[in-house]
Amino acid sequence: MPDQLVVGFDLDMTLIDTAPGFRDVLVALGAELGVEFPVEEMTAKLGPPLDLLLEPYLEAEAIAAAGDRFRALYPDHAITGTPAFGGAHEALAAVRRHGGRNLVVTGKYPANAQLHLDHLAFDVDHLEGWVWGVGKADVLRREGATVYVGDHVHDVEGALAAGALSVSVLTGGCTREELEAAGTHVVLDDLHAFPAWLDEHVLDLRLQELEADLRARGSVLVAYSGGADSAFLLAAAVRALGPDRVAAATGYSHSLPVSERDPAREFAESLGVEVLTPETHEMDREGYRANGADRCYFCKAELLDVLAPIAAARGLAHVATGTNADDAVAGFRPGIRAAAERGAIAPLRDAGLTKAQVRAASRRWELPTWDKPAAACLSSRIAYGVEVTPHRLGRVERAEVAVRSALADAGLVDLRVRDLGDRASVEVDVALLPLDPQVEAALLAGVRAAGFAAAEVDPRGFRSGSMNEAL
Repeated sequence: MPDQLVVGFDLDMTLIDTAPGFRDVLVALGAELGVEFPVEEMTAKLGPPLDLLLEPYLEAEAIAAAGDRFRALYPDHAITGTPAFGGAHEALAAVRRHGGRNLVVTGKYPANAQLHLDHLAFDVDHLEGWVWGVGKADVLRREGATVYVGDHVHDVEGALAAGALSVSVLTGGCTREELEAAGTHVVLDDLHAFPAWLDEHVLDLRLQELEADLRARGSVLVAYSGGADSAFLLAAAVRALGPDRVAAATGYSHSLPVSERDPAREFAESLGVEVLTPETHEMDREGYRANGADRCYFCKAELLDVLAPIAAARGLAHVATGTNADDAVAGFRPGIRAAAERGAIAPLRDAGLTKAQVRAASRRWELPTWDKPAAACLSSRIAYGVEVTPHRLGRVERAEVAVRSALADAGLVDLRVRDLGDRASVEVDVALLPLDPQVEAALLAGVRAAGFAAAEVDPRGFRSGSMNEAL
């Protein structure tokens, strides 16, 4: 798996609009010292250390004491009235959504900075205060930050000195031209734009990880179902290795819907790779037929036991599955264990690519599978403990064809017909529920005609892996 994402943020004028509170503290300090500070001028370009801001207006020997007094006055004058910039909470949440850590690295007095974080309920893992400019680099390196977000040219200096990607927002006093001249990599109008930028950035990193991994593998046989994940993996392998060092293998058996076969073959052939369609015989495995909670183990074991000799015979170094990063943390997945035991590799998982990222990258690459509905094998429709047989698989397939036909005008995306042994449960996109009574009647008639004695529509709608709810 790739290293954890760590993003650093400046505080003043990046996450928070410090200017109003800063002005109030300067006014209070000036009243005590008998100095009329030009507060608008002093807060027009916040960022430099406080001592530098005070220097033009006080004697050198008075600056340190004035700074201490400023910090003492700060909690009463600047915390409650200082707002977060629009998009600040969403920016922090975007990092968290990618499994990352949030840092705040600021020149502000740490205790006062912490008051802001607490008051605004910022989701931050680590705060480092009283660091400025290139001095921020040591903190960023120590914490493993690869991105630093700030508003000032000195924030850019800190990011570049740390070898981090510099992202600048235009909410401070520096212009786009000044930030670009300082060497920033990215300029955003404000933090509202950060989550979308981060999504693209993380996807770029994951795709680079994937390409490097595939290149290092040398050659692969992709266990290819035609679904979004394995289709993307196949396309990525061709990009990284060339079609001559890649092959696609689709196991043909009763559990693979006939309707999936031609589109899968056509897509793989469009990439210029050899397409193999060996028969698999999972039905010969007692554990598969028994349909316990570990059924997928026996199915994947059969597939890998068939594909491994084929890969070896063609001189392909690895068998690769389309397991993604979400699959790896989705709980009970015995099929993943079976593949790992047989030495299969999972490049999407290893690159940290989630299902959403696979779809986003597929769309970027204009693959026709980018929005293809999830299509688990037919045996996943049969309730655990109910024996898997060719008859049951066949009637599930016929019933799903009937449901899709009945809802042809409804814009249906996802559906499942679940074989509960004595009856069928039909799951369709929840947005379509409740169905028009006439449509529902026609739909259920089609399911019964496929071989079920009774059928009903699940009012909870389609839920991927709903059979696992009973485990």
